[in-house]
Amino acid sequence: MDAETAELKLLETAETLFDERGVQGVGMDAIRGASGVSLKRLYQLFPSKDHLVWAVLKRRDGAVREAIAAHGATHATTPYGRSLAVFDYLGDWFADPGFRGCAFINTFGEMGGISPDIAEIARGHKQALRDYFAEQTTALNAPPALADQLALLANGAMAVAGITGTSEPAAQAKDAARVLLDAYVD
Repeated sequence: MDAETAELKLLETAETLFDERGVQGVGMDAIRGASGVSLKRLYQLFPSKDHLVWAVLKRRDGAVREAIAAHGATHATTPYGRSLAVFDYLGDWFADPGFRGCAFINTFGEMGGISPDIAEIARGHKQALRDYFAEQTTALNAPPALADQLALLANGAMAVAGITGTSEPAAQAKDAARVLLDAYVD
């Protein structure tokens, strides 16, 4: 197995196992066994578990950013609609049988206090969501605080949906987002 194939296999396997069991509940040997990649190759590609966790989050960060932007562009034609479309995206994600909560929130909870790199990527991911909302709300001439409020609703929905195992928090957060948008937008 070449290095590129091995890396992809390790990232996919680690992401699945981390989602299912949490980062601390998965050892490198379990990732090796489930991926079929040799331990030697695993450590050549990822010298430590922190490196692997960071790479999994980096990969997911890009995928989520792209998915939210694509969902908004596909399902809405206005900044108002794109802001609300985020919550529809979340509802679809929460309804997935494999949903176990936001990987960034979960991993930050497990490792954010002991790994500055993990904390940084989690914060960067959450900032990107806030920035997406800011892009939309700026186009609506709304105050900057609205982007913060919408991001808080989205992140709160992620946390609650992860705990309750339902998609309902997305709809509730969307209703609250609509009220906020309507209050600020002419």
